[in-house]
Amino acid sequence: MVRPVTDLEGHPDIVELRERYDRASAAPTGYIAEGLLLLTGVYLAISPWVVNFAGAQPNLAVNNLICGVAVAFLALAFATAYGRTHGLAFVPVVLGVWTFIAPWVIGGAYATGGSIANNIVVGVIMFALGLVMLRLPGIGSPRVRR
Repeated sequence: MVRPVTDLEGHPDIVELRERYDRASAAPTGYIAEGLLLLTGVYLAISPWVVNFAGAQPNLAVNNLICGVAVAFLALAFATAYGRTHGLAFVPVVLGVWTFIAPWVIGGAYATGGSIANNIVVGVIMFALGLVMLRLPGIGSPRVRR
């Protein structure tokens, strides 16, 4: 009788899976995606002061700061231990969508053109890089034709 594995750490293939994810992260595509995601997070965190809407829209500024720091920390986690953090690769995608719509949700009728344009561009970039991070383990693997 086979006993079901209830703890993922006890799974016989977990070491091989983590090594596969770490190899995918060490590929040039992984380095580029992680680095760009880190820069995107840092820029999002400082963007209210770069674009100069922190005083006019303090709630959006705090939102961008928190989301930017979160994305930067995720990018650092992906760069250092993608084998253990690959399950969080969907978070930059979700935060990218949130960043895109945040000026209208948080700023409302008081959103300025600079804050809207900033969040649209950063949101789209974050969304795209998040999709790359989601797809990263499958980029280097051979494809099987049926």
